[in-house]
Amino acid sequence: MRIVVDDSLCSGQGRCYTRAPELLECDDEGFVTIKGTSKEVPVGLEDAARTAMRVCPEDAITLEE
Repeated sequence: MRIVVDDSLCSGQGRCYTRAPELLECDDEGFVTIKGTSKEVPVGLEDAARTAMRVCPEDAITLEE
């Protein structure tokens, strides 16, 4: 599974990385550090990835199986 953040949709509200800190981090401006890219979700953190996707108000996060 990969987690993907669409940089054209992300507004830096921070809900994703506050709800899934074991998976996502923020930069100095409050945006998720993988904004505009994707990363592999480590085994065992799939639920955290789903939570991050679910809480994003802009729907900027998607998951690729």
